[in-house]
Amino acid sequence: MAKYKKKLDDDIRCPLEYGLAIFGGKWKSRIICVLSANEKLRYSQIRKEMYNITDAVLTTTLKDLIEDGIINRKSYDEIPPKVEYSLTQKGKSVVPILQSICQWSDVFYKEDGGNVRCYGTYVTFLYG
Repeated sequence: MAKYKKKLDDDIRCPLEYGLAIFGGKWKSRIICVLSANEKLRYSQIRKEMYNITDAVLTTTLKDLIEDGIINRKSYDEIPPKVEYSLTQKGKSVVPILQSICQWSDVFYKEDGGNVRCYGTYVTFLYG
C-alpha cells in the first residue's frame, strides 16, 4: 500500500502553528480524545464515537494523523479484514496538552456565558 501524501505542504512559521496543524481543528483533537479514552478502536467504533463526522472526513483525518505520527494503524491478516487504530507515543504526549485546553475552556467558556456539555468519552478524557 502506498504511503498517503498530503496534497500541499503546510507553511509552518512557528512552533504554535506546527502544533495546531498536528492536533488542531474540529476532528483531530476529538479523535485523539476518543483513542486516549479507549486505547484501541476499529474504524466503526471511532465512527460511532464521533457522531456527526462523514466517512470521507474521518478517513482523511485518520490518514493525516497517521502521516503526522499521532496514531498507529495496525491491520491484521484476517478475513474479514481487521484494522485497529491507537495512539503512538507522540500521540499520547499530546493528551495532557488537550486536557489543559479542555480545563481552560471549561472555566472561561462558562464565564463568557456558554454552557459546555461533556459526555461519554470527553468526560473520561477530561477527568480520567
